[in-house]
Amino acid sequence: MRSFERLDHQPRPIHFELDFTKNADGSVLVSFGNTKVICTAFLEERVPFFLKNSGTGWITAEYGMLPGSTHTRGQREAAKGRQSGRTNEIQRLIGRSLRTCVNLADLGERSVTVDCDVIQADGGTRTASVTGGCVALILCLWKHRRKFIQSPIVRRVTAVSMGINDQGRILVDLDYEEDSGCEVDLNLIMTHQGQLVEVQGTAEGTPFSPDQLTEMVELGETCLGKLQQQQRDVLLEKGVAETWIP
Repeated sequence: MRSFERLDHQPRPIHFELDFTKNADGSVLVSFGNTKVICTAFLEERVPFFLKNSGTGWITAEYGMLPGSTHTRGQREAAKGRQSGRTNEIQRLIGRSLRTCVNLADLGERSVTVDCDVIQADGGTRTASVTGGCVALILCLWKHRRKFIQSPIVRRVTAVSMGINDQGRILVDLDYEEDSGCEVDLNLIMTHQGQLVEVQGTAEGTPFSPDQLTEMVELGETCLGKLQQQQRDVLLEKGVAETWIP
């Protein structure tokens, strides 16, 4: 039996607590089972140097795991003096995903930074960060809506981890124990329109077939469709106008 007594195709219980912190322009505590990530978003009236005088904006992300997020204390990367390759890879993934949500020209010469801080890790921290980061981004831009002629938000993204275990079973939304033992790991990111943003799939052990990949994408799409509806519902409950929630 999987954690939370769920079937192979079922995700863990997923929750969003909006406005989790008061200082950020947009914030959410997102929980994928026992994985918990605080996502905060801030709007700034400036852009990176390579976009100055371009008339377009920028979305970027930062990611980190707090020392107490795992079973043994992890050292802060600031204490090490550099970020790990894993951290850089994940925050680039989050940034790429969130940029697909926004028409950067409609954003104007402004930047949004979305910070994703893992306070408890049990697998799927990057997919929780993408999903929660999207909600924090929308909350941030909604707060500053008077600065825009029209909503710069054009789509939403959600993400889920998947895998194939040593029995050949396809599992949706892996916890840490499943992730560490799977023969195949895959992260799937999709828009609310069913378009693929990113597919990260790797055989850690036995290679997988194109048919298995197709099945994984189809199962993931079903899961993400429900998650996208959950995103929309919590934003509407918070008072965000329907026109700002694609």
